[in-house]
Amino acid sequence: MSPRAPGLVTPEYWDEACKHLGKRDRVMRKLIPRFGEARLQSHGDAFTTLARSIVGQQVSVKAAQAVWARLAERIGGAPGRIQPGDVLGLESGDLRAVGLSTRKVDYLRDLAVHFDAGSVHVRTWASMEDEAIIDELVAIRGIGRWTAEMFLIFYLMRPDVLPLDDAGLIKGISLNYFSGEPVSRAEAREVGDAWAPFRTVATWYLWRSLEPLVGGD
Repeated sequence: MSPRAPGLVTPEYWDEACKHLGKRDRVMRKLIPRFGEARLQSHGDAFTTLARSIVGQQVSVKAAQAVWARLAERIGGAPGRIQPGDVLGLESGDLRAVGLSTRKVDYLRDLAVHFDAGSVHVRTWASMEDEAIIDELVAIRGIGRWTAEMFLIFYLMRPDVLPLDDAGLIKGISLNYFSGEPVSRAEAREVGDAWAPFRTVATWYLWRSLEPLVGGD
């Protein structure tokens, strides 16, 4: 995949994936038509996407948006995109002043350092396996496997990601496949394996099935 172009992008594989899932899975056969032409969409750039994920950790969506807006204002750019150099050009005190905790300041600066130094290979991600990209991302402070998997889904739009650490996915499987009964990680994996090679798409529809309780984007 080439670096993200401006604007929204929808996966080319989506219609094929829906047909595949509808044929193989009785739940998906009923669930997919409920959402009409809705599709996963990606926008922004890699650094901004990961920076926003750090800002949003352990706070409400509203609080995260407010902090992000203040950060963009402090930098002097548009809220939709910031650069590693923008972050590195600010003192830690400036970053804390927009509402970031000391830990998040450290995480954000480490992210900027990795991108600025070329430690993440954005231009070769298209030829890299999912797990190789995850390994690269989790080497950055403040980015765990779940965040890396969300990045694979919402930025790179990889088709076959199964984020077993995601509470929304587990809840969606519980409600749609087990009548609301608790679901183990092994059971969730077994259900998800049947969706391959389009586990991302099935996950997205399960997120949608929980709205407005759980959002998927």
